[in-house]
Amino acid sequence: MDKKNAMRAGAVAAGTTLMMLLMSSPALALTRDDGDDPGQGIGALETVGVFVVLPIVVFLVIVGLVMVLDKSKKA
Repeated sequence: MDKKNAMRAGAVAAGTTLMMLLMSSPALALTRDDGDDPGQGIGALETVGVFVVLPIVVFLVIVGLVMVLDKSKKA
């Protein structure tokens, strides 16, 4: 009986997901809104810097500050 319930739950989940995908509308990101004033795009190198390098640097700075300012006893 366990297998039957699992198959039924899987079918319901798959059907629900399929219906949600079919019923959803596109984002319409190409349609401009009133007052929309986008700036210039950034290049690939700037994108990597902002979304990869900068978070890593911020993480390392936080880790460094935690290690330096740690007040616990050294074992």
